[in-house]
Amino acid sequence: MVKTNKQTIGRYDIVDLPQMGLFGLSAKVDTGAFTSAIHFHHAEVIKKDGKEVLHFTLLDPSHPEYNDKDFYFENFSTREIKNSFGQSEERFIIETELVLFGQSFPTEFSLSDRGSLKFPILLGRKLLKKGFVVDVARTNLSYKLKTKKKHESKFCLPSPTG
Repeated sequence: MVKTNKQTIGRYDIVDLPQMGLFGLSAKVDTGAFTSAIHFHHAEVIKKDGKEVLHFTLLDPSHPEYNDKDFYFENFSTREIKNSFGQSEERFIIETELVLFGQSFPTEFSLSDRGSLKFPILLGRKLLKKGFVVDVARTNLSYKLKTKKKHESKFCLPSPTG
């Protein structure tokens, strides 16, 4: 058996998007999706300081993490993406940092209506190929590591030299 340096991720986990001030969001791992996706409530292109800017809110009022925070991205694009039913739809694409296993990964997200779905974030192959292998029998591996490190740091004693 060949050993790899890939990090094992389970079928779902809890992730942070620190540049957007979002922490503890549930994410489903989906090897069938190329691009990662995030649930949005409202999105529109507006003029701000003479530039076209993508203005949007994430999640929706029924989500426990919803904060009605406005986001503005100057760097965005649109792309035709096939949804889970195989139908193509044009979606806005943004890039932000995603934290898993204590590491930050620049991640491309399509803004998608995931309101009827359990997980507001979907992690696709474009992210997973950055060094992950999926074990569908496991869950929340990054989150468990994060909470274990927090728990251990609470009980670390200071060194005798100060």
